[in-house]
Amino acid sequence: MTNSPASISIDLDNQWAYMKTQGCEGWESFPSYLDLVVPRILETLRRSGVRATFFIVGKDAALDKNRAVLRSIPEAGHEIANHSFMHEPWLHLYSEEELQRDFDSAETAIYKATGKIPRGFRGPGFSTSPAVRNLLVKRGYVYDASLFPTVIGALARAYFFMTSKLPDEEKARRSKLFGSMTDGVSPLDPYQIQPGLLEIPVTTMPLFRTPVHLSYLLFLGHFSMPLARAYWALAMFLCRKTGVGPSLLLHPTDFLDETDVPEMSFFPAMKIPSQKKIDLVRHTLSSLRQHWLPGTMMDHAAKSGMDIGNTIL
Repeated sequence: MTNSPASISIDLDNQWAYMKTQGCEGWESFPSYLDLVVPRILETLRRSGVRATFFIVGKDAALDKNRAVLRSIPEAGHEIANHSFMHEPWLHLYSEEELQRDFDSAETAIYKATGKIPRGFRGPGFSTSPAVRNLLVKRGYVYDASLFPTVIGALARAYFFMTSKLPDEEKARRSKLFGSMTDGVSPLDPYQIQPGLLEIPVTTMPLFRTPVHLSYLLFLGHFSMPLARAYWALAMFLCRKTGVGPSLLLHPTDFLDETDVPEMSFFPAMKIPSQKKIDLVRHTLSSLRQHWLPGTMMDHAAKSGMDIGNTIL
């Protein structure tokens, strides 16, 4: 193991957010699996001996039914970050006033639910823009984590559109989902994207720029779990050779299967039993600990040379 930093994050997208993005009916009642999945995630992290950052959707934090389970996250020692209020992957289309309202609502709800002021942000669907980043600086955020430096974002978007129930006008709003081709040439290591703001990209495989987050590994695992592990091993080998400290992204669906949430059977890899998924998560976390010092996104920012001053986690 080296002293080089790495990070682990969970985009805590809830059931309703997936249903909304997919165009499924019933999302407006805000169905939730947080009471089921958050304890699984926390136990997996505890057994792996790592801390992580949870990007929380403000609307979930605003609902009384979710507050107890969300409070358990910082109580277990993990960082709380902002994932927007309504999880709409078209923040780049928001006006300045709409962005202000979104951040006001999200930050207030997250603070009331968790007692923590978020100082990290990730746009839903990797949605971002100069206006979003300018607002992050004005509001005192330390880092953004909205860039996904891959060359296959357009292919992933096309696959999503093909399998979704969205009308054409809704697809147009999601036209930048998963980023653009130009993102594939952006840096993999944390860097100052503009004065006062660090960018911590979601790590993709060095050289090839293909995804290595858990949902993609599980997509491969649907065909062959040994293939998924071999793919991960290659990615980590290339990270070591190129000096990249990985920032690993997880989602709740990496811990759930279709027996847990039958309404989510449309999502890739939901037929894989949840325990097999968790075994793969633990394998990736174990390999991170072998070669890096994994922690929260704020840990990654601090060890990358960002002055975080008196930031409150």
